[in-house]
Amino acid sequence: QVQLVESGGGLVQAGGSLRLSCAASGRTFSSYAMGWFRQAAGKEREFVAAVGRGGGSTYYADSVKGRFAISRDNAKNTVYLQMSSLKPEDTAVYYCAADRNYGTVRVNDYDYWGQGTQVTVSS
Repeated sequence: QVQLVESGGGLVQAGGSLRLSCAASGRTFSSYAMGWFRQAAGKEREFVAAVGRGGGSTYYADSVKGRFAISRDNAKNTVYLQMSSLKPEDTAVYYCAADRNYGTVRVNDYDYWGQGTQVTVSS
């Protein structure tokens, strides 16, 4: 069992930056690939970024490539999402998730989810 708690969301102006954190419980954090997803009001949850178990492999949605960076610190059981050049269309609830396998873009492949943190980007 893995419990995930996101933090770092808030209100930011367009062009600004935020760093989200996701703290995981348990001693098996490094056994999971980790992903960030987001869900805007009235829309389906969508993939944002993923990082492999060791942190060496990353993958991004085209919409955030070059603006967001995912990373992890296995010693701290934490995964991060550094968001820069934020746009109003980035407004959403952001969720972190853990995948026992390799980390994919599919919501249904992930085994554990956090409760989400709201990010609002004003124009």
